[in-house]
Amino acid sequence: MTSVHKAGFVNIVGNPNVGKSTLMNQLVGERISIATFKAQTTRHRIMGIVNTPEMQIVFSDTPGVLKPNYKLQESMLAFSESALQDADILLYVTDVVENPEKNMDFLEKVQRMEIPVLLLINKIDELGSGKTEKSSQEALAEIVEHWHALLPKAEILPISAKNKFGVDILLKRIQELLPESPAYFDKDQLTDKPARFFVSEIVREKILLYYDKEIPYSVEVAVERFKETEKNIHINVIIYVERESQKGIIIGHQGVALKKVSTEARKALEKFFDKPIYLETFVKVDKDWRSSERELNHFGYNPE
Repeated sequence: MTSVHKAGFVNIVGNPNVGKSTLMNQLVGERISIATFKAQTTRHRIMGIVNTPEMQIVFSDTPGVLKPNYKLQESMLAFSESALQDADILLYVTDVVENPEKNMDFLEKVQRMEIPVLLLINKIDELGSGKTEKSSQEALAEIVEHWHALLPKAEILPISAKNKFGVDILLKRIQELLPESPAYFDKDQLTDKPARFFVSEIVREKILLYYDKEIPYSVEVAVERFKETEKNIHINVIIYVERESQKGIIIGHQGVALKKVSTEARKALEKFFDKPIYLETFVKVDKDWRSSERELNHFGYNPE
């Protein structure tokens, strides 16, 4: 008797900074999405693929849903909305402090969906930690009740992605809901993104970690050279900023700031690729790239 094979697209959506990327990394078991404390970190839609002999789950992490203020954010919202079109299962991630009525336009689209929706209340480890006055059980019960009224068809699961609480239960439920289907990707494939994509994401992550205020959100990273041999990888990266003053901040006094970012990025890249990395970083000014259709196309911000 032939065993049944299941496969499907499980798309992760929600507002910024609720823990979508952390959850994605726990589910996939690899550091696919950038996960930092800063909002609006994920700018693209990133797929991470989980394979077993009987199953293939194609997880898709998306940018946080927000009201767009410029063309880059319009593109980010388009990635999130496209995730509603091709999902077999939707994971809507919220947390214990978010206002459930935030971005009701997007939520109304989720309400109308016919596919299974799993509503994940993340960061439940923060309940009862002094940040809320009620007991953790009372507070959670109120949150669940509120969300049940907003998304009555959704199945609600409390989780803590950071502490891996509830993630195994979630994965089991996803497996039960997956449709029968052959695999969509090769069974040894981990993601739909090329190596260059992860280089730019890792460099951008270090910029997010080491610079304050508007700098990280005014930055884009492009890989100009990626040459891999059996022994090592040579990479040239250009960091684009919008103004000369930002270029000065990125480079820092006597190049100290840029050297720190480059060193930390190189260490992370060596861990990611499991090879010695030779990394060169350059900084260029590209005025108003976030509002230029042509530049956004060049940087890959066009959902198909």
